[in-house]
Amino acid sequence: MATTIGLTGGIATGKSTVSKMFQQLNIPVIDTDKIAYDLLKKGTEAYYEVVEVFTDDLLLSNLEINRKKLGKTIYYDEKKRKILNSIVHPKVKTIVLNEIKRLKDLGNNIIVVDVPLLFETDFVCFIDKTVVVYASYEDQLQRLIDRDKITEEYAKQKIASQMPVQEKVKRADYVIDNSFSILETKKVFNKIIEELEVK
Repeated sequence: MATTIGLTGGIATGKSTVSKMFQQLNIPVIDTDKIAYDLLKKGTEAYYEVVEVFTDDLLLSNLEINRKKLGKTIYYDEKKRKILNSIVHPKVKTIVLNEIKRLKDLGNNIIVVDVPLLFETDFVCFIDKTVVVYASYEDQLQRLIDRDKITEEYAKQKIASQMPVQEKVKRADYVIDNSFSILETKKVFNKIIEELEVK
């Protein structure tokens, strides 16, 4: 019986690092961000729905969606964020459920679904165990500023738009504190893998 793992965490807490650790063990990872990104490419159904709602003022000269502009719009406007999610999330969910079935049919024992908004959406209903990647607020803020080259004010707004990572920690089956070295993160990760494979 395959175990489906929901991997989540706050923005810039190190979820991608842990995702790579799963992949290095040849455990398949379904990346919902990548799916959502592809769904908004020029010419797709979701693309036209987003352009209709947010107007073509959001488009670059090549008619692709200006993702940075869209990001700023939704991080500062909860109503628009909910509209975007209502367009994209159902389509992402359909693709993810089909992919989980395909990977189970191929005989995979562990399947990871990387979902930033795992607890905020109904994705959690399709998951057997949850792993939350955690870092302190200070670390999270600084990493986000450095990674995205954005202002502190915008970084704080991005973090505030998500469920607090402490709340995610409370709901998790497993927690990986990524505030320390990569070796420490790997140790905790290995313990989780051992426990999952024993079960």
